[in-house]
Amino acid sequence: MTTSKVLFIGGTGIISSACSQRAVELGWDVTLLNRGGTTARPVPEGARVLTADVRDGASVRAAIGDEEFDVVADFVAFTPDHVVADVELFTGRTGQYVFISSASAYQTPPERLPVVESTPLRNPFWQYSRDKIACEDLLVRAHREDGFPATIVRPSHTYDRTLVPLDGGWTVLDRMRRGEPVVVHGDGTSLWTLTHHTDFAKAFTGLLGRPAAVGDAFHITSDEVLTWNRIALDLAAAAGVDDPQLVHVASDAIAAADPGWGAGLLGDKAHSMVFDNSKVKALVPDFTATVPFRRGAQEIVDWYDADPARRVVDAERDALLDRLVARYGPA
Repeated sequence: MTTSKVLFIGGTGIISSACSQRAVELGWDVTLLNRGGTTARPVPEGARVLTADVRDGASVRAAIGDEEFDVVADFVAFTPDHVVADVELFTGRTGQYVFISSASAYQTPPERLPVVESTPLRNPFWQYSRDKIACEDLLVRAHREDGFPATIVRPSHTYDRTLVPLDGGWTVLDRMRRGEPVVVHGDGTSLWTLTHHTDFAKAFTGLLGRPAAVGDAFHITSDEVLTWNRIALDLAAAAGVDDPQLVHVASDAIAAADPGWGAGLLGDKAHSMVFDNSKVKALVPDFTATVPFRRGAQEIVDWYDADPARRVVDAERDALLDRLVARYGPA
């Protein structure tokens, strides 16, 4: 199987924008299917855009007509019905279908580290992850029973310059600059993996068009392992704050105060996650993640500082952080 004509459903998100750019740079015939209108991450020059509502099957069928593709990758499929629609539409029309799952689908908390692709999929805390698992189950069955050419890719916490990895986003950095305390879950020493989207794209595009990748699953992450304290300190340094005040709050307490925030902690970020990338490197031997987070942190701060309109403080989150600091911070 060779890769020359690819369809990315999405194509302008945090992960998919870097994959689109790299695919164009590799000289592939790249088509993006999305609703259009993005400004944060422009379409790479040389890519074709088909405009459709990906949740409207008739709209999608009208946009792609009777075209066939060497690879179809769906970056915006989150629930089984999304995947069912893709399987129905692309059966017989692509040599490889790539589903973007999530490393949060792995057993949470993991019984052993590092996490490998054979680590069980089980997340009792987060519906998002359970939906991704259900999507994977559907694709495994479609491949086993009908030969549908599925590849599953599991990103972990992947970021670009627009994404502050701390819960609360820009509001947290604004608090640091104001000299206000910020909340870090747990004691800040659990281990986490942050992957720059351009590093992810190197491995991802290396899997496309590979017969050995069909019918299999891979995670793609950096090999850099950080504590949450280190992540906060790297962001503070990038923001010009020498001595940020970090207040540590138990994840259960955060969940009690904000169930939405808590779901993402208890279902993902509160647990140490370290990944063994040997499997993807065996298939893409030139893949090495080269962007350390300290450099990525500076990219993030520089992007926000470049336009005052981006530096929006979330008043609700700011007030929640004040309440958590008042209750759990030093007297």
